[in-house]
Amino acid sequence: MGAESRWVHTPPRTSATFDEHAIAEIHRAAATGIYDIRGFGAKRKVPHFDDLLFLGASMSRYPLEGYRERCATDVVLGERFAKKPVHLKIPITIAGMSFGSLSGGAKEALGRGASAVGTSTTTGDGGMTEEERQSSKMLVYQILPSRYGMNPDHLRQADAIEIVIGQGAKPGGGGMLLGQKISPRVAAMRTLPEGIDQRSACRHPDWTGPDDLEIKIEELREITDWQKPIYVKIGAARPYFDTALAVKAGADVVVLDGMQGGTAATQEVFIEHVGIPILAAIRPAVQALQELDMHRKVQLIVSGGIRNGADVAKALALGADAVSIGTAALIALGDNARELDEEYRKIGSQAGSYDDWHEGRDPAGITTQDPELMQRFDPIAGGRRLANYLAVLTLETQTIARACGKSHVHNLEPEDLVALTVEAAAMAKVPLAGTNWIPGKEGGSL
Repeated sequence: MGAESRWVHTPPRTSATFDEHAIAEIHRAAATGIYDIRGFGAKRKVPHFDDLLFLGASMSRYPLEGYRERCATDVVLGERFAKKPVHLKIPITIAGMSFGSLSGGAKEALGRGASAVGTSTTTGDGGMTEEERQSSKMLVYQILPSRYGMNPDHLRQADAIEIVIGQGAKPGGGGMLLGQKISPRVAAMRTLPEGIDQRSACRHPDWTGPDDLEIKIEELREITDWQKPIYVKIGAARPYFDTALAVKAGADVVVLDGMQGGTAATQEVFIEHVGIPILAAIRPAVQALQELDMHRKVQLIVSGGIRNGADVAKALALGADAVSIGTAALIALGDNARELDEEYRKIGSQAGSYDDWHEGRDPAGITTQDPELMQRFDPIAGGRRLANYLAVLTLETQTIARACGKSHVHNLEPEDLVALTVEAAAMAKVPLAGTNWIPGKEGGSL
C-alpha cells in the first residue's frame, strides 16, 4: 500500500476571518475602487432583546386577567416645556423616513396606519409632504443637518419637532440619496439638481455643541409659540453623556437610536462598525435621566431593531417611555413581497434581503420615485396592514405586562427581566438567569 493511500483527504476549510462575504467584498472593492452603499442597518449578530426573558408572575406576584383587568398603554410626550404635549394611545411611534427615500404613497400609508391606532409618524429628511400631513393625525417634523425642506410654516403645522443629531446606523455620519431617486418633486423640495447623487451633512451648521443647541431650541420654541414638544435624536454611541447634554440643552424628549436600525443608505463599513446595539444603550441613557431627576419627566424613545411586542415590552422594562419603528413599519406596508421575488432577483436582490431600498427600483413601489413602480403601491391597503401590525405589537406588549402583574405597560421594570448571556446581563444590568449576578455591578449581585 502506498504512503498516499494511508491519508484521508480532508475537504478545504472556510476561513472564519475571510468568509465568503469578506472575500466577495475584497473582490468587489478591488474591481471597482469604490465602497459599498446599502440600507437596512447592521446585519451582523449583536446582543439584542432576544437575549432577555421576562419573569412572569406566579406565587410572589399575581398576574392580571387578560379579559377582565385593564392594562393601559397610553403615553404623553413633551410635558416638560411644551404647551401642547403629544398624547399617544400606544407606546409605539413611526420613525423618520424621508420623502425621497420613500414614495409619496408610502409616506401617506405610514400616516394612515399610525393615525388608525392613535400614534405619531415622523417626516424624516427632506421636508413635509401634503399626503403625509393630511394622513397623519400626529406628525413630528424632523430638522436634520442638511436643512432639506426646512420650512418655518411646516414647523408650525407639525405636532412636535425632532432635531436629529445622529442616527443609529451612522452616528457621526450623513446619509445618501442616489440620483435616480431625486425626481423633480424631490429636487424642488430639497433645492437640489435632479438626478445627481446627494450626501447629507453629518453635523448641523448652526451649532457645535450643547450650549449652541440650547439657543437653537429656544429659537424653535419662539417660532412655534412654545406649543410644540422638542425632541432631540441621538445615535447610540455615548448614550449617558449625549442624553445628559440633550436634557441640559432643553429637550422635552430624547430619541435614542441603536445600530440595528436604519432604513437610509450609507457605507456598509459604517453600518456594521460604528455605533452600539440598542440593548447596550438604554440603561446608560436611563441612568443619566435618573441622576438628573428627569426620568419620566423627559421622555425616552428608543429605536433600532424593534420587531415584536416582546421587544417593545423589554425596552419599556429597561426604562424607555416609548419605542420607534422604521424597518418593521416598511416591512408591514408590504415592501419586498414574496410574490415579487423574481423581480427582486433581476435587480440583484431577493425578497427578504432589503438591500435594494436605496436603489430606487423597488418592485413593490415603496422605496422608489419611479412613477410606474409607485403605481403598484396602494397607500390605503398599506396603511391598513401597518395598523394591524401596530395593534398586534400593542396586544403582545399588554400580554407580557399582564403576565408580570402590571396594570400599565410603563410599570414594567428591570426586576421583571433576566438575561440569557453574560454580555446581555452586563448591558441591560439585569441578573443572569438562574442567578442573582449582574456582571459589572459593584458586589456582583442584587
